[in-house]
Amino acid sequence: MNLKPIQIYDTTLRDGSQGEGVSFSLQDKLNIARRLAESGIDFIEGGYPLSNEKDVAFFEQIRQFDLGHTQVCAFGMTRRKSMKAEDDPGMQALVQAQTPCITLVGKTWDYHATEVLRVTLDENLDMIGESGEFLARHAQLIYDAEHFFDGYHANPDYAIKTLISAASAGAKWLVLCDTNGGTLPEHIAEITQKVVSELSGYDTAIGIHTHNDGELAVANSLAAVDAGALQVQGTINGIGERCGNADLISVVSNLALKKDSYSVLGGKPLTHLTELSRYVYETANLQWKNGQAFVGQSAFAHKGGMHVHAINKASKTYEHIDPALVGNERRILVSELSGRSNIVAIATKHNIEGNRELMDKILQEVVRLENHGYQFENAGASFDLLVKRVAGTYTSHFSPIKYRVVAGDRNSDEKNVFAEAIIKLKVRETLWFDAAEGYGPVNALDAALRKALMDAYPSLNDMHLIDYKVRVVDSGAGTAASIRVNIESGDATETWGTIGVSENIIEASWQALVDSVEYKLHKDELPLGGS
Repeated sequence: MNLKPIQIYDTTLRDGSQGEGVSFSLQDKLNIARRLAESGIDFIEGGYPLSNEKDVAFFEQIRQFDLGHTQVCAFGMTRRKSMKAEDDPGMQALVQAQTPCITLVGKTWDYHATEVLRVTLDENLDMIGESGEFLARHAQLIYDAEHFFDGYHANPDYAIKTLISAASAGAKWLVLCDTNGGTLPEHIAEITQKVVSELSGYDTAIGIHTHNDGELAVANSLAAVDAGALQVQGTINGIGERCGNADLISVVSNLALKKDSYSVLGGKPLTHLTELSRYVYETANLQWKNGQAFVGQSAFAHKGGMHVHAINKASKTYEHIDPALVGNERRILVSELSGRSNIVAIATKHNIEGNRELMDKILQEVVRLENHGYQFENAGASFDLLVKRVAGTYTSHFSPIKYRVVAGDRNSDEKNVFAEAIIKLKVRETLWFDAAEGYGPVNALDAALRKALMDAYPSLNDMHLIDYKVRVVDSGAGTAASIRVNIESGDATETWGTIGVSENIIEASWQALVDSVEYKLHKDELPLGGS
């Protein structure tokens, strides 16, 4: 069966960077561009070379990299009114970027032409045509019809004329933009189909560029493809101005895995998508969206006991695809909503599948602890230790006896804050009494604990704290509320999460720290599934 190739155009580096809280350095942009090219993206929009020196430098440096079939695009607007295209600084900047493709955006909505540009409708057509003719002599021209669907609703004849002006000037792509993000999928499909028909006599193809203001950007992109669009523009993770753009992760996944007629990314497997999504989040210094389709941490996470029972028998019952197809993985969560099936699924490494009585005891303990504010969804290491304790296979590597933390100002004038932790432990029948300073109470406790244990357990030198989170469990109790502390730790081979709960934030932190260290020592000695 011959599949229709759909070109994927990424604008993370330009449109995506307009999202609130998003800022890319020059090196960030170069790194992301290389990852996108490795992933098989067809077009990468690098930025607007007239707007800032960083984008100019990007276009200069990206030419040094071999991006395979991926083409880099410079983005810019039509010439200014009452100016020749070749004299316009914006036009000159686009040519000087020396990219194989240039993306030109123009006004489609008559209202925008007259009220924003303050030009006549005919002059707007001239601006599109003359700009396109000038740029098409230097690079493959992609024309973005801004506000196309709003413009079509207001004045369909004029909206089509703007496309014809660009096509006649040499545009190889005419991209229909739902700039305000408010159009519904059925209207996208209907209008796109009409455009494909009316422009069929020109040497050009149709693309789609949607925004997510109605939470329909991906649905609108897919509707346009089914109506004849051959290019989809969007961003990784859907980042972008206001509510964002079409999420290319979802677009690509749906086209490749859900539809039978299309190919994307040159037919490459999609196993890199989860890593790519998280790489862009990390580079943009944004939090992952746990519930993000296909690649989110929760996309294939199962918590309800009935669901997990079914998953254990047939994964298709509650998973729409195999998570491995997009580089993700199944997660079984343990909570008060769990049944025995959750315990079976998550504790297989402990070899307790046949012990129904033990599994029931583990579940009872999970329910009891969750009643006190514990949650094991992001604390798998604490859950592993819980299983060993209930099963009677847990051996402590040290016994905490007491600790004390002091924090305050060294100098009341300079406000030089300090923290000091003093701990007493029993390690292998030996009492250890030690102290350490830190940047805060938790850091001081961590330092003191390591100091006391390092001689006995030198492998702790490889362990480091990655993340520390605090949440109030019952805000109605005010300052007497229980506090939940989650700590993420890691070493050279893996990362793990632990939890502590107490009305005292230091005690909750201490519980999570002790679990983290114990998990490290257990896993270094013997896999936690061992006995």
